[in-house]
Amino acid sequence: MHAIDLLVLAGGRGERLGGQDKAALTLGGRPLLDRVLDAAPALGGRVVVVGDTPVPADVPRTLEDPPDGGPVAGIAAGLEVLRPAASWVAVVAVDQPGAARALAALCATLPGLGEDVDAVSHEDAGGHRQWLLAVYRRPALEAALRDLGEARHTSVRRLVSGLSWQTVERGAEHLGDVDTWEDAQDWERRLGRATMATDRLDLEG
Repeated sequence: MHAIDLLVLAGGRGERLGGQDKAALTLGGRPLLDRVLDAAPALGGRVVVVGDTPVPADVPRTLEDPPDGGPVAGIAAGLEVLRPAASWVAVVAVDQPGAARALAALCATLPGLGEDVDAVSHEDAGGHRQWLLAVYRRPALEAALRDLGEARHTSVRRLVSGLSWQTVERGAEHLGDVDTWEDAQDWERRLGRATMATDRLDLEG
């Protein structure tokens, strides 16, 4: 397995959380950012956090310029930092407490993919593809950004929905973001379950 870069989107204003910095929000005794960064050792590539939030000393951080440009602008800014680049990049919103385990399941599928597949992700129970918990071929993602033109205040769907996707079923139980305090309470319960505590974080499938 080749190294996979990790791009963490940690911007956003957390309006439904009263302005809470989501990256610093503690669930199960640990900040959300730390939980997402748990994926980095298994991925083996470079890491960047995009957002105005504290990060560990060994983790690069950047911001889109000007700031508050939305997630697509954040992706573009993060890709500029991830050089030299790996051929695959995991793009993850910081408000996904189960991201590390979900990514392990996604990355386990990469060795068997055809060259025609640009990206892999899960779908939630409602059939919605998880654009911001996905692994992309970097050349395909960069080409989509070039074709898009203006990255600021553009939807992620508009950027990546035209790529060739493969849906992964294994690992979808780890999906779920934190937009409200009710979501946070639900995740506190989920993180206490033995199944969340004992899953292996590897790329072996």
